[in-house]
Amino acid sequence: MYEKTFPNKRFKRTMHFLKEVLPAGCEVLDLGVPNPFSKLMQQEGFTVKNTEGEDLDLNLNGIKDTQTDAVTAFEIFEHLLSPLPVIDAIRADKLVASIPLKLWFSSAYRSKTDPWDRHYHEFEDWQFDWLLEKAGWTIKKREKFTHPVKKLGLRPLLRLFTPRYYLVYAERTNS
Repeated sequence: MYEKTFPNKRFKRTMHFLKEVLPAGCEVLDLGVPNPFSKLMQQEGFTVKNTEGEDLDLNLNGIKDTQTDAVTAFEIFEHLLSPLPVIDAIRADKLVASIPLKLWFSSAYRSKTDPWDRHYHEFEDWQFDWLLEKAGWTIKKREKFTHPVKKLGLRPLLRLFTPRYYLVYAERTNS
């Protein structure tokens, strides 16, 4: 089902993690519009509802008004100016989220063609942990992994062994 190419390598790793922490058939609110990974979650037996593309910095209704078993947020929080209110607004007791880690050898991502596609935050792992803890979550499982690119150069070489993604499973500690 998955190939060894990006993003399928990342999808395979993320799906394996997701299946370890959430039961089959779980109802999930996936932050972000429908995407290839949310469709893959449905194929794997999860019941998935997505947010509708609203600006989550300004409109939390799609999160506050939805009760599900879990929320997933794959590469979402780095696009927000203020992720704390979003994380705090989640009504589910389980959260699976991934973020790109800050790389010391590369500046934050900013698309050259899409003015909305940029990272306001690229976290270090401890910063994301602290953000989740501040919003009342306890991390139960975490994993980091690399994102090699098929290019020549110093930065592509560093990406072979420097973790780029941070994936966490957290449970709500206070309701």
